[in-house]
Amino acid sequence: MKQAFTDNLHLSRANIERLETINSIIEEYAAGGYRLTLRQLYYQLVSRDIIPNKTAEYSKLSTLLTKGRMAGVVDWNAIEDRVRRPYLPYWVLDIADALHDTARQYRLDRMEGQRNYVEVWCEKDALSGILRRVTGRFHVQLMVNRGYSSTTAMYDAANRFLDMIDIGKEGHILYLGDHDPSGLDMIRDIRERLGEFGAEVEVNPIALTREQVERYDPPPNPAKVSDPRAGWYISRHGRVSWEVDALDPDTLLDLVEGEILELIDHDQYESMLAKEGADIEELNRIISAYGEV
Repeated sequence: MKQAFTDNLHLSRANIERLETINSIIEEYAAGGYRLTLRQLYYQLVSRDIIPNKTAEYSKLSTLLTKGRMAGVVDWNAIEDRVRRPYLPYWVLDIADALHDTARQYRLDRMEGQRNYVEVWCEKDALSGILRRVTGRFHVQLMVNRGYSSTTAMYDAANRFLDMIDIGKEGHILYLGDHDPSGLDMIRDIRERLGEFGAEVEVNPIALTREQVERYDPPPNPAKVSDPRAGWYISRHGRVSWEVDALDPDTLLDLVEGEILELIDHDQYESMLAKEGADIEELNRIISAYGEV
């Protein structure tokens, strides 16, 4: 929805054209059902050689986007803030509404009966909305670390894996993070810290890899030389780094889906979907009977 709150746009012709370009990118992703974060929009502009990959350009984009939305040029629903979210407890209108809502939300553990217990871990909260599309479909836990994870989160995760290991499952983490000094070091950090709690888990870094950098050519960033891990990174990869946010959403989804499918029994997954569907039909019969009372 485009809604104007000011008519004092005062933009140069170049910035007006930039907003037109932004709107075309937004429309392109909206067609696929995506809402972009500011950072994802920024990387789309960088990867298309519209703006250089500089901190100042990111700030300028944020300002321009604010002006564009305030003036009713850019849709307010186009950009998503995945961090600052309001919270309201669950509620329904009445019993009938509760019954219908139960049927709409009804889910079984689609991973029941699987030999492998799989979680998807991501360094960046900005990607959570995209990744939920595939982790939600498979009923796989999505863990957003926001950098190095806390001791509490690691302890809780270790207990999840230990519970699964105790019943004979193998633990697997599919990890997505930046290709920079800290992003790569987090793979080691996850393995070691889970191991401290006794959870031996296979941690598979699926993005961003050097092979993906060469394949998809995301916009480069200077390596953070102030990072205490910069020395070994620069010695192996040079003074350039890349952010996982720069990968196209469809590419990320295909990547995660493919990795999950490699780890699960497809027939068992399909049988759980079939049972879930049959349960929903039974719920709907119950709801219909309730309405006739």
